[in-house]
Amino acid sequence: MNTIARRTFLQTSALAAIAAAVGARGANAQEPLGIALVLPSPLGDVGWSHTLAAGLDPVKAAYGDAVKITLLENIAEGPDADRIMNKAVADGNKFLIAGSFGYQNGAMQIAKRDPSVTVLHASGFMVAPNFSPFAAKYFQGTYLLGMAAAALSKTGKLGSVSAFAIPELITSVNAFTLGAQAVNPDVEVSVVWVNTWFDPAKEQEAAKALIAQGCDVIFSNAQDTPSVIAACEEAGIYAFNLNSSMKSYAPTKYLGCVATDWSPFFKASVDAHLAGNFVGANAFLGVADQVVEVVDWSPDIPADIMAKITEAEAKIADGSFTPFTGPITKADDSEGVAAGVSLGDGEIVAMDWHVKGVVTPLPQ
Repeated sequence: MNTIARRTFLQTSALAAIAAAVGARGANAQEPLGIALVLPSPLGDVGWSHTLAAGLDPVKAAYGDAVKITLLENIAEGPDADRIMNKAVADGNKFLIAGSFGYQNGAMQIAKRDPSVTVLHASGFMVAPNFSPFAAKYFQGTYLLGMAAAALSKTGKLGSVSAFAIPELITSVNAFTLGAQAVNPDVEVSVVWVNTWFDPAKEQEAAKALIAQGCDVIFSNAQDTPSVIAACEEAGIYAFNLNSSMKSYAPTKYLGCVATDWSPFFKASVDAHLAGNFVGANAFLGVADQVVEVVDWSPDIPADIMAKITEAEAKIADGSFTPFTGPITKADDSEGVAAGVSLGDGEIVAMDWHVKGVVTPLPQ
């Protein structure tokens, strides 16, 4: 795992935390810090759960025996997750990473009940002194891949197999559409919401349905399996995904990957916990934080479009451009963002509408 920059609010005293950990193994004979990572899908070689687990590698490398990491995989949202998270804390884990949106309420109850436990929660919005939600600005990468998709599409019809209609994934689809429209204003995007994080058969059927509708570039939006990518490769259709590279499953038709690296956030949070100065905050991290990066760009992208993508990526990184700058029209033809106005992070993480060009209504 590469060492990468942190934003100011993530900066903590790593040296103080290391000293605390060393002290724990010394005179005080304190037990190692127990870190429990709860995952919504099986721990495979690609996808969301794989990426979360990889984010803890630098923590283990830094602290060694001063930390004990437990991975709890394929845990369904709901009562089972609540029970398993509570048991993890009862077993002595003082650092809990709740790796799915649906774990939010149960994880917050744990944080409120025991202030000595630090909780990180994926994709949510609740904050407490010992509770930080974290999410990726995927939209920054999907905008760029939208530009590439429009350049390679012959039908002007793009598709997305998407997990759940939560803001994090809605914004990813919207930015994908806006990026495509920057190259071809007439692009249309169809979405199939599969309402699951992990169902290879259902995801593959959704991809095939989009292909049957004429979509010739497909965005696999938060699938934990390569099923969509593999189906597109078989059909000769370009595809891309989030979190970790699936290029090996599509050697000829892989458009790219909006990759995430959670290690800086996890490491800084563990540092703060051990140093006794963790403060819960909403961590919404992107290209500027080097948490989000588009990798494995297809060599088929035209050189002139790739130059425009590179320019847009640099502006996103330095903050001079955001995909959600108006004028933006909603799918129902009402105003989404006024001309010259850019949405703030708070408005983006609450997004519950589609931009014009997305032809599939949001589920109610």
